[in-house]
Amino acid sequence: MKKDIKLLETEEGTVLFNVDPIIIKYHYGIDYIHSYAQDSPFFAGLTKKKLLGSKCAKCGYIYATPRAHCMKCGAKTEWFELPLNGRVHTFTTCYFGSEAFLKETPFTLILVEFDGVNTLFLSRLIGVKPDKVKIGMKVRARFLRNCKFKPTDVYFVPV
Repeated sequence: MKKDIKLLETEEGTVLFNVDPIIIKYHYGIDYIHSYAQDSPFFAGLTKKKLLGSKCAKCGYIYATPRAHCMKCGAKTEWFELPLNGRVHTFTTCYFGSEAFLKETPFTLILVEFDGVNTLFLSRLIGVKPDKVKIGMKVRARFLRNCKFKPTDVYFVPV
């Protein structure tokens, strides 16, 4: 005797965002334990509303993003407090983003230039429409009130 075998179906559906190509919403969750290792002081600094970069102990080259060793001479670096004010060196408008940024699209990413610092700092610019962003625009760092120990805990606003 042959029985019809069917899979159990539920009433839940799938959110369709686009038809061609098909884009659907799919939840994916995972717990991941991550260590910031030598970059831990940078994230601790964010909790104190400070931006920390690195300064080469030998040649004095200053990095806006943390480095354990100098990219120019290879010497160890020391922590250096960056200024909170800077200028937009360049920018891009993002019309697509990860799940964390979907509600903010379009959003603007900027490379911030600081006086006396040799490299640039990547961050978001908040409070300016994308078509109003200008190279050279003065900006100031702001910090989330409740630190999440993520690079997005710092962002910039126009001065």
